[in-house]
Amino acid sequence: MKYLVYFFFLFSLSAFAQDKVQVQIKDSTTIKAKSIFGVDTFGTLYYATDNNTFNKKMKDTIITYANFQLGEITTANTFNPLKINLFYKDFNTIIILDNRLAEIFKVDFNTLQNYKNVSFVSTGYDNTLWIFNQDLQQLELYDYKANNIKLRTVPVQSEVLDLKSDYNNCYMLTEKYLYIYNYFGSLIAKHPNNGYETMAFSKAHLVLKKEDNLFLLSKDSDKIKPIEQPNLLISQFLVTNETLYIYHDEILRQYQLKLQ
Repeated sequence: MKYLVYFFFLFSLSAFAQDKVQVQIKDSTTIKAKSIFGVDTFGTLYYATDNNTFNKKMKDTIITYANFQLGEITTANTFNPLKINLFYKDFNTIIILDNRLAEIFKVDFNTLQNYKNVSFVSTGYDNTLWIFNQDLQQLELYDYKANNIKLRTVPVQSEVLDLKSDYNNCYMLTEKYLYIYNYFGSLIAKHPNNGYETMAFSKAHLVLKKEDNLFLLSKDSDKIKPIEQPNLLISQFLVTNETLYIYHDEILRQYQLKLQ
C-alpha cells in the first residue's frame, strides 16, 4: 500500500510538471527604456525613452520618431513593421509610421465627425485598427483611411485591461473574461479572468501576467498553462514566436519557451 501511495505521489508530481511550460535562458541585453513595445524575429527592438521618443534599434543603427505635442506614447503596436501604430491616449490620437518611422497617417478622434473616446488600439488587417470605444463599451474594427467602422462586437460589462491582435484574431482582456474574436468580429473563445492583468501576443502564443507570474495560451489549445520562469520581478514582458522577453532593472532577458 505504501508503494502504491508513493507511485501516485510521483505520478501527480510528474503530471503537474508536464502541465507547466518550461523556459531556458538564451541571452540578455542592457537597455535603458521607459517602455519596450516589441522585438521582431531579426532582433529589432522597438522602445520609448524618457523623452517620449519612439526608437527602432537594429543591429548597427537606431532610428527615432518623436511627436512632443502629443506627449507620452500609451501603446505601440509593431506587429506590422510597415504600419506601426502609436497610440497617444491623452490626446485620443493614433499615428501610423512606416518602417523608417516616417509618419504616413494620423487619426485624431477628437476631430472626426463621429467623435470616439478610444481607450485601446491594436493592429487589424489592411488599413484597419481594432479600437475599444470607451463610451459604447464595445470593440470596433476601424478603417482609418475610409474613416468607417467595418464591424462592432457586443458591448462588454466589465473594465477592459488590455487589447492585442494580429491579422486573424483579436484578444481582449477584461476584469472578468478574456475574449477572443476572429477578423469577422465573431467571438470564438471566452476564458474566465483568474487575476490576469495584462498580456503579450505574437502569432501563435498569448502570454498573460498575474502579479509576477506568467501563463501561456497557445493558438492550438484552449488551456492556459503556467510558465515556470525564474523568480524575477517583471516590469514588462514580450513574446516573439517561441521566445519570451522579460524586462526589469534595465535588463532585457531572453528565454526559449520549451513547448511539449
